[in-house]
Amino acid sequence: MSTPSDDQSGSSTPPGADPAPRPSRRVFSPEYKLAIVAEYENAPNGEKGAILRREGLYSSHVIEWTRARDAGVLTARSADAGTPPKRPKKTAEQLELEKLRRENEKLKSDLSKTRIALDIMGKARALLEGLSGSAENDEPPKTS
Repeated sequence: MSTPSDDQSGSSTPPGADPAPRPSRRVFSPEYKLAIVAEYENAPNGEKGAILRREGLYSSHVIEWTRARDAGVLTARSADAGTPPKRPKKTAEQLELEKLRRENEKLKSDLSKTRIALDIMGKARALLEGLSGSAENDEPPKTS
């Protein structure tokens, strides 16, 4: 029976040592972001992917940075380059208004579905009445 001290797993790291340093998140300066957005926007369609590959970026980076630039949040003088732009806090009235709007949209959707279902039921009822009326008027088939 082996004990923990008898472990010969072949690991090259000494016991208690960190196996590998944890990677850190990359932080981009506002100047870099603006330069990449400008280069990306001015590149022909076939070369945009090459820019992303060269810089090790995703298209979502450029989209996010473009939105920040257009909103006026991303400037060359941004104080804190590593954090995303902060959204303003919503007031209680704004939160309640959003909640009521979502609820209103859901109720409108439910009402529309109910109206469609009632229309279908009405058509089915009319069809069944027509079939039963024609069945009463017909004579039973004669057997020979």
